[in-house]
Parts: sequence; structure tokens; C-alpha cells
Amino acid sequence: MNTGVKITAFAAALAATFGAAYGLGTAVGPVDEPKAVHTEHAAPTKAGDGGHASHDEAGQGAAAGGLQVSEGGYTLALETPRVAAGRSVVRFSIQDGSGRKVTAYKTEHGKELHLIVASRDLTVYRHLHPVRAADGTWSTEVDLPVGGGYKAFADFTPAANGAKGLTLGVDLSVAGTYTPRPLPAAAKTAEVDGYRVTLDGTPVPGRPSELKLTVGKGGKPVTDLEPYLGAYGHLVALREGDLAYLHVHPNKGGPGPEVSFTATAPSPGAYRLFLDFQHDGTVRTAAFTVHAGGTAPAARAPGDHTH
Repeated sequence: MNTGVKITAFAAALAATFGAAYGLGTAVGPVDEPKAVHTEHAAPTKAGDGGHASHDEAGQGAAAGGLQVSEGGYTLALETPRVAAGRSVVRFSIQDGSGRKVTAYKTEHGKELHLIVASRDLTVYRHLHPVRAADGTWSTEVDLPVGGGYKAFADFTPAANGAKGLTLGVDLSVAGTYTPRPLPAAAKTAEVDGYRVTLDGTPVPGRPSELKLTVGKGGKPVTDLEPYLGAYGHLVALREGDLAYLHVHPNKGGPGPEVSFTATAPSPGAYRLFLDFQHDGTVRTAAFTVHAGGTAPAARAPGDHTH
């Protein structure tokens, strides 16, 4: 999806880490954006305030999302578990407990479903909005530049009465040349398409903390960020190792230069943060590596980096 702290679907715990298209500060383009690992959705607020509920309304707690392929009676069924590096089409469906494809969803942040695809080493990140066929099959084109292990996350809320928002995750294999790469080093700034995004704050295990991101360009603050899916910024966090997922929504605020989020890291460790923001009609992604609950580990050689 083209893309203070508030965590909506993230009520499930902020354990994530973030990266963008090809790594730190790479643009994702007007693809699509994911939602949060949610245990519950917050009620929307005014679009000018980011379109999301306050931190108190959204709630806290729960476990990180995206770690299960089935939950709450629904299963993420990937019809293309293996694709080739480069541009390809990914197809999947959400199936109910009887194996039927789900065809009715609630609209969340302007879309029925958000799909996130990230490489296991967290150097490739895509936020996509697939198209649903009448039979319930979803499909989208995606550009995955290198081979290796990836994970796909579907963030959605079925229309069935009583159904809750879910984030399901499944492995995706990409054929092609693959060389393991270390997690990008932690840094307080990320560059993308001439924009400089500065991160202030660090996730804290077990309790909420503020992450403030400031967007600038040409040495000047950007004060006219554009709403993207009802908010001035969207944050996705992925935890190194198991890629526990969550999507954090911003707190109330204006159109820049600052976008604030409230996040809770589910555990100590390294996380990759991906911030989607829109300006001049284009969605860009800035990526950061952060370490929650301790100092950064010693750098590892690419060959020693495993998940």
C-alpha cells in the first residue's frame, strides 16, 4: 500500500524491524501497504489526524503477528509458493475452516487486504495491494530482485460477523542467485529519493515507547506530507530471525515533518522498521535497523548470517 505513535493492528506487540525496497532507504514505489498484526482494529478518527484511533483506543498487548499460516479459523493458502527472481505474479487465497475461499472482507485503510513481502535477511521489502477475483483468488505482480527465502504476510479482516483482523504469514521461495547478507547497520537517518528521514526513539521490550520520524528534503523540513491510505505515514516492523510482524499506525498529528508512533517491542532483539510516506504523489519507503533492549550485537560476516 502506497506509504506520536499509535499502533492499530499492532496491538499484537511491536516486535518488528524495518527495511525498504532494496534495503535501508530504498524506495518501494506506489505499490501497496500492509496493515498490522492485529488482535483488534482501532476505530478510525478524522482523516486529517491520520485516520486512526488513539493509542488508548487501539489497545495494547497480544503477541506479534504473522507467525502462523492459520489462525482464528482462517488459512493463508499460497498458490505460487515458488517464483523466479525479478518480476513475477503471486497468487493466493484466504480459506475458511471448510477450505472455501473467502470472498467478503471489511475495508481497512482503504483496502480489503494488504500484502507485505520481505526477504528473510530483511534487505528486500514490498508493500502491495493485490486484486481479488470473484472466486476469492488474490493476485499481484511483485519485483523480487534476488533469490532466496522470503515471507509473505496477508493483513485482512473477514466480513463474517465476529471475525477479527488477522495477519497470517507464509514462506515464499524465490529461485535465483542468493548470497546471504547481514542485517544493515543501525542508523538514525535513512536516505530515499533525495529525502532524508530521521528516527528519534527506540522500541522498548514490554512497554510502549515513542518513535518519531522526521521527513526532510534539500535541508528543509517537509510540512506537506500527503495522506496515504488515510494516514500521513505507516510503519511496519519485522523482527530479525522469525520475521514477527506488525504494522504501527501514527498518532494524531499534522502533515509533517514529524510522524509519531507508539510501539511496544515484544522481546529484546534487532528489528527492521519500514516507514511508508507519500509526497508529491509518490509513496516512498525509508528503512531503519534498531535494537530493542540492549546494545547492538557484533557485526557478522555475510556467510555467517542465518535465520
